[in-house]
Amino acid sequence: MIRVLLADDEAMVRAGVRAILTSGGETEVVAEAGDGREAVALARAHRPDVALLDIRMPRLDGLAAAEEIVRTLPGTAVAMLTTFSERAYVARALGGGATGFLLKSGDPYELIAGVRAVAGGAAFLSPKVARGIIDDLGGGSATPGTSTGGGRLGREATARARVAELSPREREVLGLVGQGLSNPEIAARLHLVEGTVKAYMSAVLERLGVRNRVQAAIVAYEAGLV
Repeated sequence: MIRVLLADDEAMVRAGVRAILTSGGETEVVAEAGDGREAVALARAHRPDVALLDIRMPRLDGLAAAEEIVRTLPGTAVAMLTTFSERAYVARALGGGATGFLLKSGDPYELIAGVRAVAGGAAFLSPKVARGIIDDLGGGSATPGTSTGGGRLGREATARARVAELSPREREVLGLVGQGLSNPEIAARLHLVEGTVKAYMSAVLERLGVRNRVQAAIVAYEAGLV
């Protein structure tokens, strides 16, 4: 069972998300919080596999709560619940260590798949959130290793050029990372041992000049691999 802490200041939203997550039979909501401070305290008490946090919450917002949970509970993965209008906040969440970005209004399967992915050590971005991140980067760079300037078309061209320097297998691995697959899932898909996938993953991160799977996934989106 995947143990989840759910934090949102709206009880109705929590009820809906809880119903979706538990419907699959592999997820248990072990605690619920109505604000960021409560979320941090409950995460420390329950040590969940995943902390699923709303961005806008009273007392302590979800972004600050995510940073605290990532800093103090390395065994807990963090995923953010967002609305489409909040996508500009995702860049800060990236820097804070969140590895999942899910839309409240998204497909229920997407929510279940996202929680499963981050629990397994993968990164998961709702396709609409990923597109929003890329659009909101503007001429700047919200993630280390991405180019500055040139607008959206320039960034996409740069991403394609960077990806072109990868080997065919590395590009294949990057595309699956962009789809939210974990290392074991990639290994099964490509008929490789997990250790080989880890080696490919390390090479991809180094050659792209990014720090983590989320940033690699964004490059995959920009380059059109997803």
